[in-house]
Amino acid sequence: MLSWISYLGLGFSACIAATLLPMQSEAALVALLALEPRAVYSLVLVASLGNVLGSQINWWLGTQLQRWQTRRWFPVKPAQLERAQHWYQRYGRWSLLLSWLPIVGDPLTLIAGVLREPFWRFTVLVSIAKVGRYAVLAYVTLYFLNG
Repeated sequence: MLSWISYLGLGFSACIAATLLPMQSEAALVALLALEPRAVYSLVLVASLGNVLGSQINWWLGTQLQRWQTRRWFPVKPAQLERAQHWYQRYGRWSLLLSWLPIVGDPLTLIAGVLREPFWRFTVLVSIAKVGRYAVLAYVTLYFLNG
């Protein structure tokens, strides 16, 4: 049985991984699934909730971007911001279904805040993407563990 610290660590890594900070949560999920395959539903839930929360932080940062954009410590370069904004304007809110992708996903969630995507719609679309990604990863992991 996994301890609450395992779940806390997974949720924290998933949250940070969804922000603009460099981190990965997939390895943590796979490792915990290898230790306790029966906990698949709770692990996917915790990872998904943490990852959605991290994306919501990005959305909020996007709503505040004009205030901080000129600061030296701000992690998004103007070229990255422009590329993500172009992508979002081209494909609209449905591009949030790609928020699970590495490199482009996190800036998309930030741009959604910049462009004032309604929070409820943002959360629904990002949740679909994040839960889907972790569910597929869990399925593949358990397939290879049991295969």
